[in-house]
Amino acid sequence: MGIVDVLSELCYMPRTRRHIKKRKQFQTVEMKVRIDCEGCERKVKKALDDMKGVSSVEVTAKQNKVTVTGYVDAAKVMRRVAYKTGKRVEPWPYVPYEMVAHPYAPGAYDKKAPAGYVRNVIGDPSAAPLARASSTEARYTAAFSDENPNACSVM
Repeated sequence: MGIVDVLSELCYMPRTRRHIKKRKQFQTVEMKVRIDCEGCERKVKKALDDMKGVSSVEVTAKQNKVTVTGYVDAAKVMRRVAYKTGKRVEPWPYVPYEMVAHPYAPGAYDKKAPAGYVRNVIGDPSAAPLARASSTEARYTAAFSDENPNACSVM
């Protein structure tokens, strides 16, 4: 292989990279949108039905949950719902109750969560720290424990 062949191979590159588009992945986007009535539900569906790449839109009014599947970008879907409906949109923050090791930890438990769901703290264990007793508290509880035979008898 000569020097001319090497140079010709190096020079054979697509001339423009801006025409190469990255294909979107088929994905499911779950969002939390406040839905008060059937009109709100229709408004959200209408905003997403004519969006390019959307395969299906499922609105669960009781849970305030919107699920969109298709070849879409999650950020664009959420921006579109917020713009077209004027409602506050956030990613779906909940996971099923069984998926969290300590569902009643301070970061996971949420009174506003739908039945059977808690906040998503799976990826970040520091988000839901378990309450730990300090050394002083541990000594006091050990002093008044039923298992301690030398415990205070004032009780």
